[in-house]
Amino acid sequence: MSTKTKKLFATAATLAAACVLPACSPDAGSQSSASATNAGGDTAGNNAAGNNASNCTNTITKKDLPVVTFWGWYPNMQLVVDNFNKQNNEVQVCWTNVGQGGDEYDKFQTAISAGTGAPDVIMIEADRIPTFQIQKALVDIKNYGFDAVKANYSEGAWKDVSIGGAVYGVPVDGGPMAMIYRKDVFDKYKITPPKTWAEYEQAAQKVKDAGGPLFGDLGANVPAVMMALQIQKGASPYTYDPAQPETIGIALNDQASKDVLDYWGNLAKKGLVGTQDQFTPEYIAGVVNGKYATYISAAWAPGYLTGAGVGKGKDTGKWAVAPLPQWDPANPVQVNWGGSAFSVTSQAKNPELAAKVAYGLYADDESLTDGWTNQIIFPLNLKALNSPDFVNLKVKFFDGQQANKEVYVPAANAYTGMTYAPFGQYYFDAMTKQISAVIDGSITGAQAADRIQEDVVNYAKEQGFTVK
Repeated sequence: MSTKTKKLFATAATLAAACVLPACSPDAGSQSSASATNAGGDTAGNNAAGNNASNCTNTITKKDLPVVTFWGWYPNMQLVVDNFNKQNNEVQVCWTNVGQGGDEYDKFQTAISAGTGAPDVIMIEADRIPTFQIQKALVDIKNYGFDAVKANYSEGAWKDVSIGGAVYGVPVDGGPMAMIYRKDVFDKYKITPPKTWAEYEQAAQKVKDAGGPLFGDLGANVPAVMMALQIQKGASPYTYDPAQPETIGIALNDQASKDVLDYWGNLAKKGLVGTQDQFTPEYIAGVVNGKYATYISAAWAPGYLTGAGVGKGKDTGKWAVAPLPQWDPANPVQVNWGGSAFSVTSQAKNPELAAKVAYGLYADDESLTDGWTNQIIFPLNLKALNSPDFVNLKVKFFDGQQANKEVYVPAANAYTGMTYAPFGQYYFDAMTKQISAVIDGSITGAQAADRIQEDVVNYAKEQGFTVK
């Protein structure tokens, strides 16, 4: 290994400790938070002592079978693991929850640095896979049964968990984006769901001129949304191939990226959208009280909002969802925010057996159905995603609207995937900083894009990357 590559690995180790909001379901309400707390303080220690199946959260009844250890934080993971173990006569899963998102990543990074203590299989958000892959902490599972399950997921879902021609995770849940809106506000001001971003601005202006609420929100703390909308307009932030781990393409100030930042900056400048950080009590209170006419978010949002208390009081029955507005309606592009996968770690004693677990967890009908009926995940497994029960579901949060059929399933099926960077957290931090500057009016969106490009390129070079 070259000195340069070693430096890249060290950089990735630092970045892995940081975490954006868990993208598959930010905080997922009190249930997810309770699940993370329920992990117990001894979990990391049990795994650090080796893959010890005697300290599982779940109970293994088939004690004569080999055991694969697993870290994950979905609220219904107990059910998922029990279902797998009950149905499998080849291997059993020993599950522990060492924390959600960043808490888990911290423990995984410690295990990577120590060379011991990691589980065989780990739940990771798709955008974090390159951060761990560059440290050689994850296993390419393409030769361990990929062909048998490839057809169970879309090409876009596989791309999100792949780097180059290698596959580093099994897709589980995703976040096709859409526009959630207040039916009462749209009805009052005679607004129909905008099909384009130009129409979105026109509707926002109409509502403001009539003395109505803010039309949406530009939150500096959700840079993944801005990235997704830039990709929707044609941006390709990164090109990266693990075959050349020291080289990366960075394009964060192309015209599409500048246009989208300018668009949202101008909406904020005109007072058409708010500038509140999202996932805060203040923002949620605004959502409940009708401060915003729309919420640009992902398919996991109904579960998150329900857990946060939205749609349970005076705003009950007032929500609906429409497809995400397009930049070019003649060439529609669907984008994604969030999603998680199950990855095999390089510390797995038997990678092939671990891959069997990664492919098989959350893949049975009962687990998938429990996940989407309880709004825990938006499934990427096509037998659930395209099932009549899921497609035709009348979603309670949306007052009985068939949101999956009308919006989310078509968006998920049309999503083509993206390439993430091994230092994605630094990029998100840089974008948050510059969006804040756009919000306070000190720079334009185009200037913000140039600053983000310069910042991230300089950082990449300092860490030993060759930027092309």
